[in-house]
Amino acid sequence: MRDRRKRGTRDETEALLTDAALRLLTRDGVLGGLSVREIAKEAGVNHGQIYQYFGTREALLRAAVLRRLNQLLARRRLYWDRPFVQRRMALWRWGREHREVVRLESLLALEGDSKLRVFPYLEKAREAMKRDQEAGNLPPDADTDIYHVITSAAYHGYFLFNETYARELGTTVKDLDERAELAFERMLKGLAASSCCADK
Repeated sequence: MRDRRKRGTRDETEALLTDAALRLLTRDGVLGGLSVREIAKEAGVNHGQIYQYFGTREALLRAAVLRRLNQLLARRRLYWDRPFVQRRMALWRWGREHREVVRLESLLALEGDSKLRVFPYLEKAREAMKRDQEAGNLPPDADTDIYHVITSAAYHGYFLFNETYARELGTTVKDLDERAELAFERMLKGLAASSCCADK
């Protein structure tokens, strides 16, 4: 719990409240049932300011998740110059190191948040995939939007559940991550291979 502090600017207060909400979410989990008073107490501000600045508890939690997500994504390198397999493997490894991003994006997706952008750089990704096709790194007839969706879904889904998968399979997360990374790379190489066998 933070000591009650002197009244600051709106931006400072919003930052205190969103940080407090994230600390409590991390500690207690999504189903912990955080109350407005608990968040305000953790932030060291009057709980009325939550309603004044955010309107509802849900809006505060959504703002907290978006703020943290944007902080994490701002540090992500995207490797536009690398070919398809290397670029997607770099994203996989980044996801492995930043599982929190997948969990935060999942919370927003479950809430139906219209501000969530799973593909914030969609046009750059499309340009990179077009270059991949021109360079022969992807089949000329590949549905590159679907390649983007399927590979994204694979690592989002995996990193959302990898701890549960490891527990159920009786292995460590580290072991499972290493095995899954090899399988993901194989999948990418299969997608990158010459035109698929749909007609065969």
